This record gives sequence, C-alpha cells and structure tokens, in this order.
Amino acid sequence: MGILNVTPDSFSDGGRYIATSAAVSRGLLMREQGADIIDVGGESTRPGAGRVPAREELRRVVPVVRELVAAGCTVSIDTMRAVVAEACVDAGAVLVNDVSGGLADPAMTRCVAELGTPFVAMHWRGHSADMHRHAHYDDVVGDVLAELRERIDRLVEGGIAVERIIVDPGLGFAKTAEQSWQLLRGLRSLAELGRPLLVGASRKSFLATCLPWEGDETRERRLDAATATVSAAVAVDGAFAVRVHDVAASAAAIRVAEAMREGAARRPLRCAAVDPVGLPRDTDRAAAQVSRT
Repeated sequence: MGILNVTPDSFSDGGRYIATSAAVSRGLLMREQGADIIDVGGESTRPGAGRVPAREELRRVVPVVRELVAAGCTVSIDTMRAVVAEACVDAGAVLVNDVSGGLADPAMTRCVAELGTPFVAMHWRGHSADMHRHAHYDDVVGDVLAELRERIDRLVEGGIAVERIIVDPGLGFAKTAEQSWQLLRGLRSLAELGRPLLVGASRKSFLATCLPWEGDETRERRLDAATATVSAAVAVDGAFAVRVHDVAASAAAIRVAEAMREGAARRPLRCAAVDPVGLPRDTDRAAAQVSRT
C-alpha cells in the first residue's frame, strides 16, 4: 500500500503532493513500483496535528481519487470522516482506512456498513494533538489485542461484515518507541483476531532509535531502509499489507524475503491476501467493482 499524502503538513512528505497533478503522478509511479493499493489522505495524523475542515479534506482528496481510479489504480481513502469516505467511494475508492477505527466520527460505522467496502480499523486512543498522553499499557501487546477485539465487535454490531474488517496495530499512535518495538515483536499474537493485518511503520520515529549513525545519509533515506526491513519481516509473517512511502524499497525487500523463504525467485508481488476482503486484483475487476449505476 503506497502512502499518498495530499496535505501541506504530513510528518514526512507534507506539501510535496498538494497539487492534484503532482499527487496523481506520484500515485501512478507508486503503482509502477509495485503498490497494489494507493492510500490517499487529505488530513495529517502526525503527532500534534490538528484537524482540518471536512470541506478542505474533500477538496484535497476527491479529485485525486477520481483521477487515479480513471487511470486504473486501486485506491483506498485514509480518513476519519464518514462524509469523506462516502464521497471517495463514490469517486471509485474501494477501501476505507480509518486511523480511529470508526471512533472519531459516530457516522463512520453505519456509512461503511452501507457502502459495503473493506474497512481498516487501527488501534486508536485519541487524536494526534494529545495521543502521547494515552501511551500507558500494562502489556502493550495484550492490551492492543483486547482493544482491537472490542473494536471489531462494535463494528460488527454496527453492521460491518466481519470478513470486511482489516486491523492495524497503530505503531507510533499513543505508543512510545519501546512500545512500538514490543508490538512489532509480538505481532503474531494479533493473528488471534482472525483478521488480515495492515502494518504501517513507514518513516516513523521509533525506527530511528536503532539507527544511531547518520553519516551523509538523509534521515528519510535511513528510515526508508529501516522501513523496508520491517516490511520484509512482517510480510513473510503473513501481513495483509504494509503501508509505506518508499514503495520500491519495500517491494524489493519483500521479494527477497519471499524468495529466501520459498527457495526460488518470485515475480514482482501483487498482494496475495487481497481477495479475502474483496479487493480487486487487476484493473478490469477494479473497474467492475467500483462502477456505480
């Protein structure tokens, strides 16, 4: 899953793709580099970030979603707002990725249930402006597992089919660096939930804690290398998808890891676990699935 932030203030690439033309070009490049899904977001969730008005979020993302879908991309919308989710699905998005897991907007669960799209529910304890206050756990792996199980139950009660739910452990969200590492080490425990797992470690600050030497490399390049390592590790452990900024690096790392595991070189990956939640594998199926009559 390639990250496409159509924002002026995202923690890593804010402002680079705020223009629709730049965003679309970036999305097409990520698809060429191996992204199965382009995840479009119009509101920053970096630590300390404030909310933007719904009208502004819609203005940023809907044209980008529409153009990428027209170009044959499989697109997800990264939003905490039901109105944005609905508008982007109308524009052709086939998945809703909500970092709040449906908690930020009371209308989100019913909206997604009616849309019938797959839904990513991330582990969430509060908005970015003050999420650091909630980084207290008795057992981070056990607590995240229990809270995600509870969230799945509430989403199903709200009408979302369980087979449409994907979970995200929320690395870096209301978690210290050490807690994020503990969660990564215990990731297999989340298999108890019985749902596909999306992992988003890309360029997050906790990765830098094991990269003490900078030399001539930029922070971004160093974090992309660390991200690719995490991507390979969680992919061979069976993650549904990894959400990344540098698609080429993670795709290459995953191919190498898969080849080592299977003993033979593989063709470029196309996410093997897409079908369980009903996402299309190719452009023709994408067009068929998102057409509206």
